[in-house]
Amino acid sequence: MTPSTVPTVSADDVREAAGLLDGVITRTPVVESRALSQLAGAKVVLKCENLQRAGSFKVRGAYTRLSRLTPEERDRGVVAASAGNHAQGVALAAGMLGIDAMVFMPVDAPLPKLSATRSYGAEVRQVGSSVDEALSAARVEAARSGRILIHPFDHADIVAGQGTIALEILEQVPDVATILVPLGGGGLVAGIAAVLADVAPHVRVVGVQAAQAAAYPGSLDAGRPTAVDLQPTMADGIAIGTPGQVPFGLVAGHGVEVRTVSEDLLSRGLLLVLERGKLMVEPAGAAGVAGLLAAAPGEFAGPIVPVLSGGNIDPLVLLRVVQHGLVAAGRYLQLRVRVQDRPGALAGLVDAIAAAGANIVQVEHSRTDVSLSVSEVLVNLQVETKSAEHRTSVVERLRQDGFAVDVT
Repeated sequence: MTPSTVPTVSADDVREAAGLLDGVITRTPVVESRALSQLAGAKVVLKCENLQRAGSFKVRGAYTRLSRLTPEERDRGVVAASAGNHAQGVALAAGMLGIDAMVFMPVDAPLPKLSATRSYGAEVRQVGSSVDEALSAARVEAARSGRILIHPFDHADIVAGQGTIALEILEQVPDVATILVPLGGGGLVAGIAAVLADVAPHVRVVGVQAAQAAAYPGSLDAGRPTAVDLQPTMADGIAIGTPGQVPFGLVAGHGVEVRTVSEDLLSRGLLLVLERGKLMVEPAGAAGVAGLLAAAPGEFAGPIVPVLSGGNIDPLVLLRVVQHGLVAAGRYLQLRVRVQDRPGALAGLVDAIAAAGANIVQVEHSRTDVSLSVSEVLVNLQVETKSAEHRTSVVERLRQDGFAVDVT
C-alpha cells in the first residue's frame, strides 16, 4: 500500500464499531489508584481492559472485523496469528458468529493462552518464536486454503474496534488529560488517537513500548514502518517487529508520542498494580503504568488514564515477574557472603541481617565453591527488604560489620 491508499479511521468509524459491539463486549470499569496518583502527582484512573471478555481489549477489534465479513467469506473460515490475546479474541468472536477459525501462535506462547484459545473452539497451530513468524505462517495458510486473514492490528476494522475504548474513557473520565497506552503493532493506540483527534484533541496520547521490542521510534524517524530485531521481553503481547501500515499512518498523522520502558519498569508496574490495585495484569498490560513510573512527578497532566490492556498471564511467568519486580523495587536482595568456617559464624551473619531490619527468605551454605579458601564458607542468601534505600543500607551495614558481600 502507498501512503495515499492506506485506509484511515475516524471517530465516526469507531462509533459504528461501538454499535456492533453493543451487548457483545464488557464495558470495563475504571478504578482510581491512590498509590499511582501519589507517584504521578496527579489523579490516576486505571482503565481495566484486563477484565474484558477473553482477558484483553483484542475481542473489540476481532469481533468488529469478523462481523463485517460477507457470508461467502464467513464460509471460507478465518486464520489469525497472535501471541495469545488476539488469538483468544478471534476464537471467541468466531464462535459467537459461527465461523471456523485457525490460529497460529509462537511455540513458546503461554499455556493459559493456548488452552483458552482452544476452549473457544479455534484450531491452534504453533510455529516460530515470534508473532511476526506466526503471522508469516498465517499468510501462507490464507493463500493455500482461502481462509480470510484476520490481522492482529493492520486493518481499519481492527483499529476501529480497539478505538471504542476511547469512547468509554471519555464517558467514564470526562476530564481526562492524558492516556497511556501499551503499544505493539499499534492498533490500540491508533484507534484511541483517531477518536481523540476528532472529539477531544486536547487529550495527550502516549504509546508505551517495551524497549526490547520497540519498532515505532525508528519507524517514526524513518517516516514509514521499518522492522526491528526483537530482543527477549516479558511483554510478549506487544513484542511486534514491524508496525502495521494502517496504525502507523494514524500514529504518525495524529502526532502520538511514543516512549519505551525497561524490563525492570514493566515488572515494577505489574507488581504495583497487583499489590496496590488488586488487579491481575500481564507484563504487556502494565506498559502504560510502567510509562507512568518512568516519568517525573507532574510530567503528565491529570487525570491520567493508563490502559491495562490485558490480564492473561501464565502463573509460572507471574512468579518470575513478581520476583523480578521485587528486585527492581528494592524489595528483594540476593547476596553471596564469605564467612569463616567456624562455629557461630553463620549465626553472626544472621544476627547482623536481623539488626539491619531485613528478613531472610532462603539461605544456602556451601563449602565446595572453588573460589573459597580452606577456612571459608560461602553463604547464598535471599533477603526481603523494605525499599531501594533499605536494600542499600543492609549491604552497607554488613560490610561495615566486616562481611565480604557480593550482591547478585
